[in-house]
Amino acid sequence: MSAWAGVFVTLIVLGNIGGALWLIWSVTRGTRSQAAKETTHVWDEDLTEYNNPLPRWWLWLFVLTIVFGLGYLTLYPGLGNYAGLLHWSSGRQWTAEQAQSDAQFEKLIAPYKGLSIEALSQNPQAMATAKDLFELNCSSCHGSDARGAEGFPNLTDNDWLHGGTPQAIYESIASGRVGMMPAWGPVLGRQGVHDVVDYVLTLSGREAPSAASQAGQKTFMAYCVACHGPDGKGNQAIGAPNLTDQIWLWGGSRHEITETITGGRSNRMPAHLERLGDDQVRLLAAYVYGLSHNGAASAQ
Repeated sequence: MSAWAGVFVTLIVLGNIGGALWLIWSVTRGTRSQAAKETTHVWDEDLTEYNNPLPRWWLWLFVLTIVFGLGYLTLYPGLGNYAGLLHWSSGRQWTAEQAQSDAQFEKLIAPYKGLSIEALSQNPQAMATAKDLFELNCSSCHGSDARGAEGFPNLTDNDWLHGGTPQAIYESIASGRVGMMPAWGPVLGRQGVHDVVDYVLTLSGREAPSAASQAGQKTFMAYCVACHGPDGKGNQAIGAPNLTDQIWLWGGSRHEITETITGGRSNRMPAHLERLGDDQVRLLAAYVYGLSHNGAASAQ
């Protein structure tokens, strides 16, 4: 805050306090010498407002409130750039509380340091802690049961976009992932998209008109094979999904597949290493690994 702004804020605050004191003084001045039935306003000749003084205890409550406010502004910041006698700030308090929390967490996970992700996934105490971390950091996207939702992968099966090894899961959580399916509608046209959809349906064992699926296969081999492979099983190195199973990130109905091919899809998994640190990321990786390998079942 600039110097002039600090002075302005200080004047406003002290002016309000001074105004409150003046108001108390003005409404109580001279009332004790007046008769209790002296009136100031009369309506309809019989409805009268009396000008009685405030009860003394009530008056002192107002005064004490002002005294408390002055004391608070002396100890804590509130008058422009004045830091207060205690030099308190929300930033310093947060830093101290965060340091205390980090120290407690370090003590909690000390027994798990040095364990591999596979070993952590088999440790019930470690997984109980990891479950809390998951609910705090991951459940908003993947759900509290980790089964995901449209656009957010199910973490309890063995279908992985970027690999399900402990290291691959760690990298996904630590560094994040970016997935992008380009929009092919402008390139293929309506009929081309329709044919590719028919072919993709056959890849996962569903029926489609043979003529359309054959035409779609040719288009698939020309435009889609680079990412999804000639057999449609995908490529984990670039996050291209397997099209031959019944697991669909954005839905597997004809309409949903048509939308995916026509307009494309984009997804982003944020990086968590900088915010959480290596220990917490390893615990999360172990928890996610265990979800699909029965190692964390007891922690759910």
